[in-house]
Parts: sequence; C-alpha cells; structure tokens
Amino acid sequence: MKAVILAGGLGRRLKPFTQIIPKPLLPLGKSSVLETQILSLKKFGIEDVVIATNHLSDYVKAFLDGKGYYDINISISEEKKPLGTSGPLSLLADSLHDPFLVINGDILTTLDYSALFEYSLEIESDIVVGVKDVKAPFEFGQIVSEGDYIVDVHEKPDLKMEILAGIYVIQPHVLNLIPKNTYYGIDDLIKKMISKNMKVAKYKIFDYWLDIGRVEDYGTAQDAYNQYFSDD
Repeated sequence: MKAVILAGGLGRRLKPFTQIIPKPLLPLGKSSVLETQILSLKKFGIEDVVIATNHLSDYVKAFLDGKGYYDINISISEEKKPLGTSGPLSLLADSLHDPFLVINGDILTTLDYSALFEYSLEIESDIVVGVKDVKAPFEFGQIVSEGDYIVDVHEKPDLKMEILAGIYVIQPHVLNLIPKNTYYGIDDLIKKMISKNMKVAKYKIFDYWLDIGRVEDYGTAQDAYNQYFSDD
C-alpha cells in the first residue's frame, strides 16, 4: 500500500515554532514528527511514501535527503500554492492506481495501519475515514427541565463527539472528484461523496492519537514520543 503524508500546512497555531521549521519537522525527542510517522508506516509494512509539501518544502527535501536507512521508497510532491487537505492528491492522480492511505502531517498515533487497510478491503466503500472519540469541555451549566421547571443541573458537562482523525484509505477513482489546482478540503470531498450517494465508511480508532495543532499539543507530543515511539 502507498501512503501520502500531507505535510504542506502552514502551522499557524504553532507559531513561533513554525516560522522557521515546517510543522512536520518539529523535533520529537531524537526524532521529528515526520520521521516518527514514516517509521510508524514502515512498522506496518508500508514501503512507498509520498510527502505532499508546500510551506518550507525545501527544508523537508533537505531533511529527507540521504535518509536511506528508512529502507522504503520516499518521494516528494510539491504544491505551488496551498491546496488544502485533499487538493494535493489531485497532483498524484497519475501515480495512485490502487487504494492508498492518507494521513495528516501533524498526527501522532499508534494505529495499526495494516488493520485499517484490511478493514478497507472487507467493507464496501469508496473511502474509509478514521474517526476518534474526543471530549470537549463545555463552558456553561446544562439544565434539564420538565415544562416550566428545572429538575436537574449538570455543571459544565463534557461534550462527546466523533471527529475526523486525519487518516483515510481512499479508492483511486475518488481522485476524479477533486478539482485540479484548487484549494479543496477533505471535508469538501467527503460532503461531495455523500451527495453522490457514494459509500463513506468509518473506522473507529481506539489506539493512542494526537493532533499536534497547538503549542500546548506540542508539549503533549514530546511526552507521547517518549512513551510510545522512542526506542530508548
């Protein structure tokens, strides 16, 4: 299976770190976010990885140069302008002929990618969307009422929801739905697929998962690296 890592984001919420270093190259222990992702993919048998770049792409190229010890095929796809989270895939249409994996370049997870791929083969689908249960704090007390009277109060309850986890297995014909040279999000793609009655399946992720979107998440990522990804 081929994997595409979306590594072209600007990382605005991680400034000032990302003013100089692209988000996927932020250090994690003795490694980096991107290197940790590549080695996780290799662990589950993925030997062909495309890095989709835009912001500070020369840094990514320089980092990967000479990384032969990965012992996998790594190539670079460079956007000339930001294309969002599914737009970059339109640049790869000529090379993606089989079901392929897509992951955001700011995700850390212990997910078994081989199990995800096997699931995508078993279920009838055009795309399999990795989803994760998260809890978000709610800032107000919630009331429970019967008619005109309050019968209970829940003080600032957590909101529980399933979110897009930034991990997908996509069938190659889906690429025909992505406009070329246009900023286009994965949410736009999923909505278009649903409108066309295509099969959008979900895969619940129970493994460790972290979106490194904010400065405070980067600190959490350091601890996660030491716990789940370091060989020390």
